[in-house]
Formats: sequence, C-alpha cells, structure tokens
Amino acid sequence: EEVEPTFIDAKRLGRSLKQAIIGQDQVCEDLAAQIRRRSALKQRGKPVGVFLLAGPPGTGKTYLGKRLAAELGRKLLHLDMSQFSRGSAASTQLFGSTKGYVGSDSYGRLTAALRDVPDTVVLLDEFEKAHPEVHKNFLTAWNDGFITEASDGKQIPTTLSIFLLTTNAATESLQELSAQFEHDSDELRRVATHALREAGFAPEVLNRIDRIFVFKPISGLDVARVGALEIERMIQGYGLKVAERGIDPTVLLDLMKRHGKLGAAGSSRDLVRALEEMIADSLISARQKGVTCISL
Repeated sequence: EEVEPTFIDAKRLGRSLKQAIIGQDQVCEDLAAQIRRRSALKQRGKPVGVFLLAGPPGTGKTYLGKRLAAELGRKLLHLDMSQFSRGSAASTQLFGSTKGYVGSDSYGRLTAALRDVPDTVVLLDEFEKAHPEVHKNFLTAWNDGFITEASDGKQIPTTLSIFLLTTNAATESLQELSAQFEHDSDELRRVATHALREAGFAPEVLNRIDRIFVFKPISGLDVARVGALEIERMIQGYGLKVAERGIDPTVLLDLMKRHGKLGAAGSSRDLVRALEEMIADSLISARQKGVTCISL
C-alpha cells in the first residue's frame, strides 16, 4: 500500500524524549531514528512500527509512549492489557462482537479508535498479560496492515499506526544481556528474543516485533534528575510554584541515599513514595497558609 511519507527530525525528537525520560538516552535516540526511517517509507503494508519496551517497573516505559504521542502530535490509545486476559470476551472488547451477539451494534475499543484516527499511537501496557486469543488478533494488525471489526467485517487499516508494547518480563536476564551486547544490536535482539520466549512470549508475537528496546534501572545522578522533576510535579500538584534555584541539592542527595538502599529493585515509583513522605505534609501546610511560591 502506498502512503504519504512523513519526514521526522530524529535529533529533535530524540532530544525532547531524553529530556522527559531520564536515564534512557540510548533508547530515546534509537526509537527516534527508527520512527524517522519508517515514517518516510511510501510503500508500506504494515504499521509504522511495532516496538517492545522491556525493563524494570518505574523506568519510564509507559511514560515514553505518552511523550512520543505528544511529541509527534498523535492521538494516544493507552490500553492496560491485564484487563484483557479472559479469552473471547477480551477480544470482543477490543475488536468488536460478531453479528447476533451482545454488543454487536458497536465497534471494539481498538477498531473504533483506529477507524476514527488511523495514525494513533497504540500503547499496550504489560502485553504478555493479555489472553493468547487477543495476541492472535494483533498478529493480523501487524502482519497484514489491517484489523477486522467483528460486528460488520470491515477491515480497518493499521499502516499509519505506531504500536508500543511494554513488558516487565525477563527483567534480570535482559539487564545482563543489554550490558553484555550494548554495541551489537543484532545480537542483543537475538538473545533478548530468546529470553522473552523463555519468559512466556509466543514466538509468533516476537517475530512480528520490529525492535526490542531494553530499559536500564535508574541509578547515580539520574536518581537526582528524576527526583528534581518529581518534586516540581508534586509542588505544582499542590497548586504551588518553585522559587528559582528553590530545590536545595542536599534534598536530592538525601533522595539518592534512600534510593541507593533499595538497590537494583528501586524505581521511580519508590522515589515518588519517598518524596511524599519527605515533603507532602509541608506542602499542604504551605498551601493552607496561603503561600504561592516555595523553596525546599
């Protein structure tokens, strides 16, 4: 199928993603380059890309999907795949019901979204938790460039869409492999595919994924960078502003120490919990006193 090519500035996109997704610079740059190459193709019988984001929880996989959609100016369809673990019932929610069955007068969530906005970014969180029947339906979307709406048999094109899958499966082995094959992307893909297959991913699903991106645990100064961003978000969440140079570096150093005690298991979610313990009560007090701008 011939489509109108789009020319993406990969450097600008990579730079914007890196500013938002801390500690995953390589992933952001590689993803931006992949999207630039694939968006420029005129002949395309498949989606712009089917990418798997693998790694520990709280490292920015889901957030990357959200930021990518925002940076590209595309609509985001965010689906928690653990909600689609029950066989045929799960499939009907996404792909519609066959004529004569309950709900056959309305489209599925996925088919309706792609019918209305064909160039959607489809973010499939924790993809491995969906039922194999659901996985099977996605194979057509990725392989043949369309999905079929069950209620009326209409084929909905997927050639303008970007599919991002996230998984926490095989986290430890993927961390080791990504460090070992950091400079050999072909070999990393091969060994990562094997590790994910061992963790329960079906071979036919892995065969249709264009690229596997492995996220690293957050460590070192990246903990402070994530901490600073989360502090700003939290302060704004309470309706306050941060004074210029209003975050004392010792607050961030304390955060790094607390995070260090968690070891490799620590994630950005743990940082948020630690921050809430450290500053939330003070922020509420400041708000009650009518303060508008604060320093920590």
